[in-house]
Amino acid sequence: MKQEKKGFFNKFLDFIEVGGNKLPHPVTLFVLFCLTIIIVSGITEKMGVSATYNALNKKTGNFEEITVTVKSLTNAAGIRYIFNSMVKNFTGFAPLGTVLVGIIGIGVCEGSGLMSSTIKKVVMGTPRRAITAIVVFAGVMSNVASDAGYVVLVPLGAVIFLSFGRHPLAGLAAAFAGVSGGFSA
Repeated sequence: MKQEKKGFFNKFLDFIEVGGNKLPHPVTLFVLFCLTIIIVSGITEKMGVSATYNALNKKTGNFEEITVTVKSLTNAAGIRYIFNSMVKNFTGFAPLGTVLVGIIGIGVCEGSGLMSSTIKKVVMGTPRRAITAIVVFAGVMSNVASDAGYVVLVPLGAVIFLSFGRHPLAGLAAAFAGVSGGFSA
């Protein structure tokens, strides 16, 4: 069996992939970051950290200087705040509904075989040299679907690149660039 010689860019992407694979599960990272924020809030409150900035008072129309101090999440009031505002924090996140519906749709498409057949159709119908442009263009066009492009197309770009025998991180980056470019336009 003949081994392909990898270029510098593919070796670099392999290195990034190995590092990414060593990270803990995303849920574990989420919990660790939450605990870190709780601990840091307690430490910074004890230190008396505050921030001062100018803000527009909507009633008077004038800029006023406002000072905000850190409130600890380690005491009883902080823990109450965490649990009382948890639902509001998640439901107040505007893209949540679109992303959830998109993820359910992706699950149905994957389970029914529509996703794999669509990817095969795109792969078979696109010349190898044009796949990067197609993935970036699809990313730009995904801004119509609000924030769902980030959730749906970015991993899809990786899968498409992988099916072409290219590094999936390059596809992920191309899709991310397209979605970001379209979203900011």
